[in-house]
Formats: sequence, C-alpha cells, structure tokens
Amino acid sequence: MSVTLPAGRYELDPGASEVRIEHRTMWGLVNVKGRFTGLSGAGEIASDGGPASGTLTLAAASLDTGHTKRDVHLRSADFFDTERFPELVFTATEAKPLADGGVEVTGRLTVRDVTEPLTLTGTVTSRTADSVTVAVDTVIDRDRFGLGWNKMGMMKGLTTVAVSATFTRG
Repeated sequence: MSVTLPAGRYELDPGASEVRIEHRTMWGLVNVKGRFTGLSGAGEIASDGGPASGTLTLAAASLDTGHTKRDVHLRSADFFDTERFPELVFTATEAKPLADGGVEVTGRLTVRDVTEPLTLTGTVTSRTADSVTVAVDTVIDRDRFGLGWNKMGMMKGLTTVAVSATFTRG
C-alpha cells in the first residue's frame, strides 16, 4: 500500500484512533490492560518533499484499566504524577515510507519531563485520498521515564504499547 499523501496539515481523529497498553504485574502472573481515552495530535506533510512530522499527545489522567483503585494509583506521583505532568507526548521529527509499505517514524517521547529518542516501525492499515491510519506496536521501558515504582519487585519494567492513529487532512 502506497503511503504517499498530499502535502498539508493532518489532524488526529480521536474517535478513530486508540492507544492501548499491556503490562505484566504481580510477578508476571497478571496481565494488566488499559487504554488512553484522551488523545490529540496533528501531522504535517511538507510540500517540498521533506519528511513528514507531527505529534501525538495523551492525557495522562485518561488511562483507564477498568480498575478504579489502580487507575488512581497510576495517576499518583508513584507513576504518571498527572497533576505535575498532565501529558505524554510523542513528537515525530521524521516519518518516511519503507519499501514494504510500512513507515518508519523517528522522534522523541516525553513522559514526566523525561525525553528519550524513539524510532518506531508502523504499518499503514488504511489510506484514502485525505487520510491515513498507521498502526504501531512497541515496547517501552517505563524505568527510562521515571516510572520505577516497583513494590516488592512485583512489576516488570517493560510495557507494550499498541497505537492505531488516524490522521485526516484538514
């Protein structure tokens, strides 16, 4: 599938997009799943043929695991500290098509005021004349972002993140 799109600004369609997480806890016995319900973002395809760029912003307090007590703890200073750091932001500095029809996205992820470089490989799952949906699965080491709370060693440091982001030309 070709990923060539017209130049211009593209807005994230939050109703057609999702960010899900999975994390092993209780010494690997329990698989916790959740999703961020507060999403925003935009992208830009340069008219001069330069690399595409953009942002994906998650409202940290919007993480919903289906367990209220756990969600409150995730919002606390032990984890996301949402009062001080209300957003998680991925800033894409370059998105380029791959020969297999996928896309490589290079950028920076900021969580709790810690910014780390991140390169993702995605798949274009849908494309129209004015929109594109990209799916990315990756693993994030939460310790790199100051999310190191781990009472009695019960939590592994790696979290699986699955993103399906639909951008529509504005």
